[in-house]
Amino acid sequence: MSGHSKWATTKRHKAAVDAKRGKIFSVISKELTLAARDGGKDPEFNPRLRTLITKAKQANMPADNIDRAIKKGTGELAGVTIEELLYEGYGPGGVGLIVEVTTDNKNRSASEVRSTFSKGGGNLAGAGALAFNFKRKGQILLSREKIDEDSLTELALENDAEDIVTEKEHYEIICETSQYDRLAEAFEKAGIETDSSELAYLPNNLVPISDEDTARKIFKLIETLEDLEDVKAVHGNYDMDEALLEELSS
Repeated sequence: MSGHSKWATTKRHKAAVDAKRGKIFSVISKELTLAARDGGKDPEFNPRLRTLITKAKQANMPADNIDRAIKKGTGELAGVTIEELLYEGYGPGGVGLIVEVTTDNKNRSASEVRSTFSKGGGNLAGAGALAFNFKRKGQILLSREKIDEDSLTELALENDAEDIVTEKEHYEIICETSQYDRLAEAFEKAGIETDSSELAYLPNNLVPISDEDTARKIFKLIETLEDLEDVKAVHGNYDMDEALLEELSS
């Protein structure tokens, strides 16, 4: 989705974050386990783990939960096998959606994602049907109240940001996936808490959405998908004008 569409979605999610805190902890725990499994338990030598620990702390995840998730990844604690999966599908208005999943039961995940698409007015597509229209990038969203544009530009460019987009309420900073952990760490060291920070699938082409009913159905489908236990993130190629986004975000 475009940066301002992502910003509107982020604001909607923050309003309900407390109700979803258990789900958020579950998703981050799986990510911590995978990061520790792939790169070791020492955050000094595992940038991905270091970034995720910061993310966990920002979500107020208890230290015991963080430690337990890391130990599952290194084999110090028994745990189930976690897999990372990608589902592609179409939502209302023909928008494309990529759903990232971390799961210990891929059959359950596939069934839940497929059912949610169907009930939400969309359909699950085959592997590769949409991925060609997205590129994997680091994406950081940050309120303009937190830093002035000159300071942001200096910080971002010093840490290999690829692009900086200034919107009405926020900044969008884009980088290559290989530079994401470094860029995220730079914000942490500067004491700046980001509003959204992730490795995202950004669309090459956008589907314009101007109908309010269709827009509401898209947002509803995305929210329902993100409520699923195994879903880590949902990325779309829709674009909505500012007035419609404001109406949906209010």
